[in-house]
Amino acid sequence: MTRLRLGLAAAGVFCASLALAQAGDPRRSGYQEMGPALRKMQDDDTANPAMLFVQAGAAAWAGKAGAAGKSCADCHGDAAVSMAGVAARYPAIAPTLNRAVDLDGRINLCRTTHQQAPALASESDDLLALGAFVALQSRGLPIAPPDDPGLAAVRTQGAALYERRQGQLNLSCANCHDDNAGRKLAGATIPQAHPTGYPIYRLEWQSLGSLRRRLRNCIVGMRAEPWDYDAAEYLALEAYLMDRARGMLLDAPGVRP
Repeated sequence: MTRLRLGLAAAGVFCASLALAQAGDPRRSGYQEMGPALRKMQDDDTANPAMLFVQAGAAAWAGKAGAAGKSCADCHGDAAVSMAGVAARYPAIAPTLNRAVDLDGRINLCRTTHQQAPALASESDDLLALGAFVALQSRGLPIAPPDDPGLAAVRTQGAALYERRQGQLNLSCANCHDDNAGRKLAGATIPQAHPTGYPIYRLEWQSLGSLRRRLRNCIVGMRAEPWDYDAAEYLALEAYLMDRARGMLLDAPGVRP
């Protein structure tokens, strides 16, 4: 029953995305740019390989951790209720830190403060699994970044990074994802850089990965020196990209070429 419900929800995302495009919004998600075979793989929770991570994340949600001996569920209860819409609102300002964090950062903040457990390593399977499980609870909901003045400087930095040329190829994110969106690169359609499906399972990676991993991929593709995984530049780009995608529907955890 659960698998059927989730599969129907994913199909609803596609239909709603089409309705959004037909309503005059020129934005297209990476999901909409894929061929029917990959869309079918994402829509079917029994075929979507990211769902293996979701299952691990569900177990981690219920499992007790750290010196406090608490689980995520002890504080948040039923994730389908408490986490609905959460992934669509990050990055956000964490009041206890007075700075922006992404969803992975928020998960680790809960671990270190409430569970008294070590933070999970960036891009680790454990962190990706929890992130995928939480993101699934927002599937089909509109991306809704907070209207927090504290995020303005972060988004401005992200916008500047998006437009900045770098690397041996002297390219910017905008050169590909604005100027050449919809065209082909190595047989794949260049998307418009709307992060609706993260974390995603990329067939190229044969694994689940975060938006930071995808951004790092792009920077390496420009023949530029990538930043460390925990660098503030990735957070700034994510904040800007999520704001660009405001109102589009989350389809995480996605599948991409």
